Amino acid sequence: MSTLSKYLLEKYLKNFVIVLISLEIFFVGIDYLQNFKNIPESANLQLLYILYNAFFTLTLALPLSIVFAWIVTLVVFIKNNEFVAFNALGASRKDILSPIVFSALTLIFTLITLQTTPLAYSYDQKKKILDNEYFSSTKNDIFLKFDDYFVYFKKLLPLEQKAEDVHVFKIKDNELVETIIAKTGKFKDDKWEINDVKIVQKPSIIDINNSKLDIGYIDSLTILEGFKPKILNNVYENKSEYSLFDAISAWMILSKQEINTQKIRSIIYNQLFIPFFIFPILFLIYAYSSLNSRFFNLGKFVSSSVFGTLVVWGVFFMLYKLTNSGAIIPELSIILPLFMWFLFSTYFYFKKLRA
Repeated sequence: MSTLSKYLLEKYLKNFVIVLISLEIFFVGIDYLQNFKNIPESANLQLLYILYNAFFTLTLALPLSIVFAWIVTLVVFIKNNEFVAFNALGASRKDILSPIVFSALTLIFTLITLQTTPLAYSYDQKKKILDNEYFSSTKNDIFLKFDDYFVYFKKLLPLEQKAEDVHVFKIKDNELVETIIAKTGKFKDDKWEINDVKIVQKPSIIDINNSKLDIGYIDSLTILEGFKPKILNNVYENKSEYSLFDAISAWMILSKQEINTQKIRSIIYNQLFIPFFIFPILFLIYAYSSLNSRFFNLGKFVSSSVFGTLVVWGVFFMLYKLTNSGAIIPELSIILPLFMWFLFSTYFYFKKLRA
């Protein structure tokens, strides 16, 4: 790594940390003050609330901090005439932008990696604290379809990965042919193992004189392969909080059941692709900056850069919310606008450089 790259990274990352901490304190502080009366008096729960809220805010603040830190860094370089020195030393656009883009990519991929962990459910956890349900994870009366089966859970405990009073109904040619009843069930080895099972089968040929139900008992049976307790809970409650891995698993499972996966796809696209909207902004801000401040309006540059960043971020945030509500399919409302944004910004970037 060259001396210039080290210098740029040092200045940029320092500004990034300052901006990120400032945004985190601002967002978390505002939220805490708004919900102060509803937060339990327990110091442990208050600390957990702040930590969960901090990570939830991180998904919003980190991409913005990447851009705002770049704006601050450019302003400092322009005011101190450091850009003039960089160009005098023979530094190209690639030499200046490469360290910033590399660090931004690293930060975005770190954010995506965190979205694969249980921290992705931070909003759900902080809401539980507000609703005094943090230590209660029981869900009752869950009914869903899986392949040729309809499954009913009287009680589901997602955190313990257990279920009680399980009923499984097998449907063939629109007729009920088999009923499986179990007292308990546990999720292990990527499938549900139900215990103390009673199986009731309907005869294939109905005869009033000879037909009878075939009733049998077995110790255990495996069902619902790949249907994780968290996925069961989220699908049942129609939630929008999934870790990336759980969202992909839910997408694959629900697609096989021919169930609408629009909301799941929007969550995946939001976590995987939308954070990359910042990269065109980084290039455009650099293209519209100046070597020195003598004939350059820094105030206008900063205000327009910040405003433009917030507008673009707001548009993608709005599109995600509309998609998540089921109003638009995610490929048209997320993927296509993101692709168009990259094309649009690329055109203006090279147009500005040629000017």
